[in-house]
Amino acid sequence: LCVPAVPVLFKQALQNTDVEEGKSVSLRCELTKADATVVWKKGEATLQASAKYEMKQKGTVAELVIHNAEPEDA
Repeated sequence: LCVPAVPVLFKQALQNTDVEEGKSVSLRCELTKADATVVWKKGEATLQASAKYEMKQKGTVAELVIHNAEPEDA
């Protein structure tokens, strides 16, 4: 019996968030499948974990924390 893979969808998409320059901001989304692979991008560039970008994932919730936010992070 072959069961087709169920696509991972967003249950809750990212919301626009305002943050004061120099502060940290957390962006979250919820997926339909726990522990699905999430890739965070800014335009075409894939973000990598660093002192500026912190990626977290627990179950179906994926989170990107941007530290020391700047206008260029929009």
